[in-house]
Amino acid sequence: MKIQNREKMLALLAIAAVVILATDQFVVEPLIKLWKERSQKIVDLTKKINQATVLIARKKEILDRWDTMKSQMLAGDVSRSENEVIKAVDRWTQQSRISMTSLKPQWKQNADDYRTLECRADGAGDLQALARFLYEVEKDPMALKVEDLEITSRDEEGRQLSIALRVSALQLNPE
Repeated sequence: MKIQNREKMLALLAIAAVVILATDQFVVEPLIKLWKERSQKIVDLTKKINQATVLIARKKEILDRWDTMKSQMLAGDVSRSENEVIKAVDRWTQQSRISMTSLKPQWKQNADDYRTLECRADGAGDLQALARFLYEVEKDPMALKVEDLEITSRDEEGRQLSIALRVSALQLNPE
């Protein structure tokens, strides 16, 4: 082989190597990346379709649950709503036999179509009474959410406890 042929061959091999490297960098890798992104998007869309199918299948259950929740929300009248919550707290207090020291209702306007009534209740009793009180709060059919709960000891042995509870109730479409 002559030196000129060898140089041409090496030059062609170098050019071919550069072309292959450039093709890999600018064509193959972006195509692989695009393929992986589309595959992931297909997986995500498949998950969303499956979730939507489940929701559509449970539509009646969800709507029935929402109707039940709406029926257990506060009434449209402010004083009647406050009265409902105060009566509920009184009922829980009587059934659990704790001593209620304070109850402070406060309205919060969250948006145009709903508002919440937050009540802070402070009371005292033994562990069994406080446990019964919390049980009564949770099993009550009124739509309430326990926002904060704090239980502290009032004596050294922990026999007398105090409770500070903040619950909120929802009122849709207030007048």
